[in-house]
Amino acid sequence: MIGNDIVDLRLAKTQSNWQRKGFLEKLFSDTEIREIRTSKNPFLLVWLFWSMKEAAYKCYIKSEKKRFFGPKKFNCTIPSKNEGLVHFLDVKFKIHFDITKEYIHSLGVQKEPKNLTQKTFFISDIAQQTAVTNQYLLGNFPEGVCIKKDEIGIPYLTKSNQKLPFSISTAHHGNFGGIAIISV
Repeated sequence: MIGNDIVDLRLAKTQSNWQRKGFLEKLFSDTEIREIRTSKNPFLLVWLFWSMKEAAYKCYIKSEKKRFFGPKKFNCTIPSKNEGLVHFLDVKFKIHFDITKEYIHSLGVQKEPKNLTQKTFFISDIAQQTAVTNQYLLGNFPEGVCIKKDEIGIPYLTKSNQKLPFSISTAHHGNFGGIAIISV
């Protein structure tokens, strides 16, 4: 299973006040809050942790088929420059992340995938985020492949009404989108 998340940093600066009372306590563990508050760039760490948690959450719900809100239960650590770990219950997710001046993109997996396709891209018309993201995803497959969603909204691929053996994840925020695909 795979999950990904992207944060448009410009939009995050204008849409969310992460410094308001209670924001950090609602989403992050005490350890994560300490790391954020002592960071050289707390804004960036807030959104990196959030993106890591979202990528892990998307990966987790694909196997459990149950949505819930529990970001504090997903605990982040960053052992190296572009890799993190997220622990949830007894499950560990490996996270690869890219940080640019414009966005953070996180990719979460439980085990190293074979045949990974991952892309980030610019979306000029944010009103078309979902359509553009789906177009990028489907551009990796032959004509006739469709994206459908299961009963809880998890996307999957079909062709001729047959589910295809891929795990997919889409994400968009502001002017950026991301996709991830693995064969299962």
